[in-house]
Amino acid sequence: MAPQALADIQAEFSQEWLRICDLAQRGELGAPADRRFSSPAWLADGQRLLMAHAYLLSARTLNRMVEAAQVSEPVRSRLRFSVMQWVDALSPANFLAFNPDAQQAIIDSGGKALTAGLANLMADLKKGRITQTDESHFEIGRNVATTAGEVVYENRLMQLIQYAPLTARVHARPLVVVPPNINKYYILDLQPENSFVRHAVQAGHTVFIVSWRNPLEGDPDDVARATWSDYLDEAVLPALSVASEITGQKQVNALGFCVGGTMLASALALAEARGHKPVASLTLLTSLLDFHDTGVLKVFVDEAHALLREQQMGQGGLMPARDLATTFSFLRPNELVWNYVVSNYLKGQTPPAFDLLFWNADSTNLPGPFFTWYFRNTYLENNLKVPGGTQAGGVGLDLTRLTMPAYIYGSREDHIVPWQAAYASTQVLRGPARFVLGASGHIAGVINPPAKQRRSYWCCDELQPLPGDPQAWLAEADEHPGSWWPDWLDWLAPHAGRRVAAPRAAGSKAYPPIEPAPGRYVKVRAT
Repeated sequence: MAPQALADIQAEFSQEWLRICDLAQRGELGAPADRRFSSPAWLADGQRLLMAHAYLLSARTLNRMVEAAQVSEPVRSRLRFSVMQWVDALSPANFLAFNPDAQQAIIDSGGKALTAGLANLMADLKKGRITQTDESHFEIGRNVATTAGEVVYENRLMQLIQYAPLTARVHARPLVVVPPNINKYYILDLQPENSFVRHAVQAGHTVFIVSWRNPLEGDPDDVARATWSDYLDEAVLPALSVASEITGQKQVNALGFCVGGTMLASALALAEARGHKPVASLTLLTSLLDFHDTGVLKVFVDEAHALLREQQMGQGGLMPARDLATTFSFLRPNELVWNYVVSNYLKGQTPPAFDLLFWNADSTNLPGPFFTWYFRNTYLENNLKVPGGTQAGGVGLDLTRLTMPAYIYGSREDHIVPWQAAYASTQVLRGPARFVLGASGHIAGVINPPAKQRRSYWCCDELQPLPGDPQAWLAEADEHPGSWWPDWLDWLAPHAGRRVAAPRAAGSKAYPPIEPAPGRYVKVRAT
């Protein structure tokens, strides 16, 4: 760090500290602009209030030092992340001895809050994770993942669900949805009022969705040894083929969400290399094809981490769900970790029932070979966007040969798939593309039903072809209130074919129904 820069930071710290102390001595120190210290109990306790201000001043100073450090950007990113973890963890609000709000809750409850908090802590220690919602309120198939349908195909890696029609006539060409296999599919079918699947079915689409197997210790060895290539050849491509055969259509429309979008595009490149074109249109939701910008996740990406995971599980074994869930939670520690430490343990509260957080806690394991291939070839080396840079099924993959129309969606505040990185897919694919930018983050931006009239989205109909610079696109884009779902349905309809009579039953003679949706696979929980 340059000496003058450090001197400036120290001088600013001293000046601000003296100002805070002066206000405290005069009894004029107000509540900080931080929700962790916003309750009246903090304002009423002068010593704790001064501690909160000192903590926030120290946090700002540490962050200024990170920005002033003379290091490379990758090192700076890791410094930012590390400082964030320590600063958020050491907030005085996280400790009963320093949190007057938690102390008041114990007094007001006659000690019951303390007893309840200890019980919550012990329960979470047994589960091995922090409880973020009242999980007793939800049950898969009863009040989440309730859209009616049948499992029409299954193998060692997945089940394929066909949903029952909700209209008398449906589009002839079906929609096949490939969700991420690092989570359960029902993020797209939470409850009727916010179900993306149900919304598409109500619009007259015959929807199929992949429900991934959640591999467990003790499952057959071939599951724990499944590779990226296996998932393309034994899951994604069969899902497209089965839906095509059941509906009698040569091509289907396909949608991939997050990692599911990366897998779907890879599978289509594999099919293209074999001379097949199984889809008429492609939708990618918060997906990465070009991994040059992976947001905050890049702090975990280096050769040492890749080698460690390859040694641990590259030939078999499981990437534990707990590791993945913990990683994603600590990307936003104040919201997804310490907030619940305070409310659940210090105040003895039961978190409210929230379907999205119930889903978030229902994470999945991954086969080790699948994970290690994905980590190295995407996040570490960014090989997938390079024609022939990766292989599956013994052939090179070339995403630039995909020429079908594409609808590409990014979320403006997405910390997992930065919207600019989602936009980069418009430069990898070679067909006509429509890019839409939604408000909010990775999940909340996608799950935005129109009936709630919330948020907004940006699109631009004038720019074709789309420019390489995402900021140039944004400068020309118009903001529209509400959900992007109607925009997508308007785009999808011309690719979905004419209307025909809705099928009276799911499946076909070759693929008879196996069991009602949501099926068995989605109910398996990682331990």
